Amino acid sequence: MMEFTQWIRERTDEQLGALVSARPELITPVPAHLEGLAARAGSPSAIGRALDRLDRFALAVVETLAVQPGELARESLHRLLAMATGGDDVPLDDTLERLRALALVYGPDDALALAPGVRKVLDDPAGLGLPVAEVFRHHPPEQLEEIADDIAPGTQGSAKERLQVALAEPAKLVEEISPPARKALDELAWGPPSGRVPNARRAVRLATARSPIEELLARGLLAATGEESVSLPREVGLYLRDGRVHRDLSPVPPPLEGSERPGTLAGRTAAGQAFTFVRAVEELCERWSLDAPGVLRTGGLGVRDLKRTATQLDLPEWAAALVIEVAHAAGLVAAGGTVDGEWLPTAAYDSWRIRPTEDRWVTLAVTWLHTDRVPGIVGERDERDRLLNALHSDLRRSSAPEVRQATLRVLATAPGLAPSRESVLRRLAWEQPRRRGALREQLTDFTLREAEQLGFTGLGVLSAHGRALLTGSKEAAAVLAPLLPEPVDHVLLQADLTAVAPGPLTSDLARWLTLAADVESTGGATVYRFGESSIRRALDAGQGADELLSMLSRHSATPVPQPLSYLVADVARRHGRMRVGTASAYIRSDDPSMLDQLMADRRSNALRLRRLAPTVIASRTSRATLVDSLRAMGFAPVAESLDGDVIVTQLDARRTEGVPVARTVSSFNGLDPDVVAAAVRAMRAGEARRSPVDAPDGAVPRGPATATISTLQEAIRQGVRVWIGYLDSQGNATSRILEPARMEGGYLTAYDETRAAVHRFALHRITGVANLS
Repeated sequence: MMEFTQWIRERTDEQLGALVSARPELITPVPAHLEGLAARAGSPSAIGRALDRLDRFALAVVETLAVQPGELARESLHRLLAMATGGDDVPLDDTLERLRALALVYGPDDALALAPGVRKVLDDPAGLGLPVAEVFRHHPPEQLEEIADDIAPGTQGSAKERLQVALAEPAKLVEEISPPARKALDELAWGPPSGRVPNARRAVRLATARSPIEELLARGLLAATGEESVSLPREVGLYLRDGRVHRDLSPVPPPLEGSERPGTLAGRTAAGQAFTFVRAVEELCERWSLDAPGVLRTGGLGVRDLKRTATQLDLPEWAAALVIEVAHAAGLVAAGGTVDGEWLPTAAYDSWRIRPTEDRWVTLAVTWLHTDRVPGIVGERDERDRLLNALHSDLRRSSAPEVRQATLRVLATAPGLAPSRESVLRRLAWEQPRRRGALREQLTDFTLREAEQLGFTGLGVLSAHGRALLTGSKEAAAVLAPLLPEPVDHVLLQADLTAVAPGPLTSDLARWLTLAADVESTGGATVYRFGESSIRRALDAGQGADELLSMLSRHSATPVPQPLSYLVADVARRHGRMRVGTASAYIRSDDPSMLDQLMADRRSNALRLRRLAPTVIASRTSRATLVDSLRAMGFAPVAESLDGDVIVTQLDARRTEGVPVARTVSSFNGLDPDVVAAAVRAMRAGEARRSPVDAPDGAVPRGPATATISTLQEAIRQGVRVWIGYLDSQGNATSRILEPARMEGGYLTAYDETRAAVHRFALHRITGVANLS
């Protein structure tokens, strides 16, 4: 460990910066010094994360070093890898440089060594078991003596030492076994190196062995590691492999296979999908502004609400769940409203809605790329057989963002190619062999499907704007903008009370038309249908009949059909003749005959109405329930306030507080360079603190108070670092490396490089100051 720590100390600032950028967990928090960095780099969790980032070839290099008993020269390592690759063209130098940059391998080329702790983290490296010294460590001494006497009679030393010597060159032992026993060994040779057999720990002598397994156990070619488990010693496995660590190995990733797509066609298809997704989010928020679904007791969105939303958006349920989840993750939708809770648009939606389409898409795309929520598992069941609803907290999977980015990076390596799912999975398995599993395969499938729905890809090909966003470029919106369809500001009104939008409508027109009509069908052209309920919805929003007709006339390429004019006039004539207020609720109308008709209607019995005056009826139901019930009976009431004013239902009136809209980040990979530089500077300062320059024997600086104050003032004026002695709250003397900023009110404000943070220090606790050379 001391050699590794010294190697870390000898790295340059640039090399340390590359290390912590590639392994950001090493500076969370920032170690106090480089020795702390070396200790953290050798911890099992940190090593596991670093190994998870290696591709198949780099991991094979680590495994080859791991199965060697000590250090290994580069030439020997190259020879072992060439045996697996089948040729001398092995890109070893670049891989070694990368492993050194990750602090997994250290030392010169003639003595390459693994960092401390790497061997312990690797389970059965390259499919090889434990060495003899470890695989027999739990055997009783008397049993080891019996095995050693059988396979190495007359040798000297302890039983374990005799076994190590005998099995270091197991050729003779293997040649003497029976064909069935050799077949059993060959099955374990290339891994996994362990198997299950009954009574594995039973002592067996070579002379009494009856089965092939007993024969192998008696010769030490298998070791019992449990009551019913056996393992192949590493030395025996390497002999069976003729010295090869890996059976076959490719130093380059497998090629992607798929269909070639014209770049222009794929780009325009992706842009169309991006535009459609943005409009779907906008339509979702507009509809939930008017009719917000409730929040389930357990959180999330009900199954019926999801089905209804999917029907309204004319999308499959999985695509509707994706729209809902992305809108929620972007802060455009949140829970709020009533006591029970409703899913409502947030105030952030209003600012998002007025931005250009390309900027709106970037916000949604970045959100999807980084969110740990997985819309694809909506409708599945968890381990307790509970249904997973949209917007439920159980949809989080911590590996989702990394899988999305890794999958899209694979697509980025093949411009103009729509790779097959199988080839993408093979490439990911090569790039991240330690991260394979059913969940990652499922997340990859979700990524490919959702990327197409969002417009990252078109016809399976990564788009130019998707590529720009993936690399952290700020030009993604500019790349997408020219490819977006041009919005139109007119519709074609028809006599059957429908309006046909010949293309994507402008945002304001689409919003207004969604209010005044219902979407009947979508596709190349969107068909809207006007009806009594949709016209009443527009009237409830505060628009009059003349305004509706004027809006239709202004945005129609054809004259307003007479049936539509009659429908608007008829609904407007009846609209508001009856008003509902709060008594609990009341009904009033200037037309007593209408109230007579209502009181005589049997359907009103459930409303528990009571006539207070010729023009007023009271009810025990709520105002909202009363309005809905009267409309169901064929009336057209409007709600009014306690002051008698008509309540206008505006689309953007119902909003709730939510998380802010996700910001666009400049880079998806690595830490901010300023953070890296500060961390390296702090660790270097920690080393300086452990070996101070001006203080004899490493003692904490001490000096008169007047000299301390004057030295600190001079350091502030010159902007230089100082080393101070400081008494903590328990009176213990400590030392710090500081960059003083100002001194006032009995306190020194300074950047503490040993802790990488700004702190205030009480002047009376500073024991002394020393300059740093």
